[in-house]
Amino acid sequence: MAQTILALGSLMPKEMEALESHFSVIRLWKEKDPEAALQKYKNEITGIVSTWETPVSERLIAALPNLEIIGQCAVGIDNIDLKAAKARGIIVTNTPGVLTDDTADIALALILATARRIVEADMYVRVGKWLNGDMPLGTSVSGKTAGIIGMGRIGRAIAKRCEAFNMKIIYNSPHKKDVPYEYYKDLKVMAAACDFLVVACSGGAPTQNLVDYKVLESLGPKGIVVNIARGSVINENDLLIALRNKVIGGAGLDVYTKEPHVPEAMFSMDNVVLLPHVGSATHETRSKMSQLVVDNLLAHFSGQPLKTPVAA
Repeated sequence: MAQTILALGSLMPKEMEALESHFSVIRLWKEKDPEAALQKYKNEITGIVSTWETPVSERLIAALPNLEIIGQCAVGIDNIDLKAAKARGIIVTNTPGVLTDDTADIALALILATARRIVEADMYVRVGKWLNGDMPLGTSVSGKTAGIIGMGRIGRAIAKRCEAFNMKIIYNSPHKKDVPYEYYKDLKVMAAACDFLVVACSGGAPTQNLVDYKVLESLGPKGIVVNIARGSVINENDLLIALRNKVIGGAGLDVYTKEPHVPEAMFSMDNVVLLPHVGSATHETRSKMSQLVVDNLLAHFSGQPLKTPVAA
């Protein structure tokens, strides 16, 4: 008899079909009464498929007495109550590696878009302003310093791309890494030393509001902050104050505190570039992520080594 998987969100179509060819899948988001569906199948469900925007709470975990594995279709796992999962001996997997390049590309896109005013320039042409004269100048990227918060897979990929733009790389993380870049233990000191502050660390409680007003103030009126990690890493109220008062030069954001809700005050700011959390949003990468979720579930239920388990 096929194992029963509770899907909190959809994988890519091809991989969703593959999932359903191997397992009995409950598409919870399509159920007219999700609570009733959970009650009906709670004793049968042995696995969960989750995405970064779908909470896997202690309550949900407690409601599934035979749950064995949570397959997260994302790198970040701050939407999962890991403490509750660990207490039950429930395995958690995620999808690192396969989305590194696309996410790093978005970081560079935001650096370029904010510094060279790409979005503003596009609109300048579309509304006919160019006919009345050249738009204001942007800022060079070459020769500047990028301070990267988090030097994991994505941080390193961002650094490699920044090097190609002739930028100096410095970084901040809890511990010094084996990389050829200058390490800053104090984030405020690093912010003062860089032109672009790029957030590429994990989300969750340890990094919540890590970038606050004092860090942004250290970045300074010509500095630009870029966030492709999690919205929780930057104190959004402090960021709004810093942008409104020109404490920093600008921001390029792909993530926010309460997605998909973005502070409306940012909509009218010409020194902010806003993306709808598209770091991994390509056909190729989302398919690889989805397949990795399926592969982890298949490995677990066949007694094979997991592809990408999250360390307990």
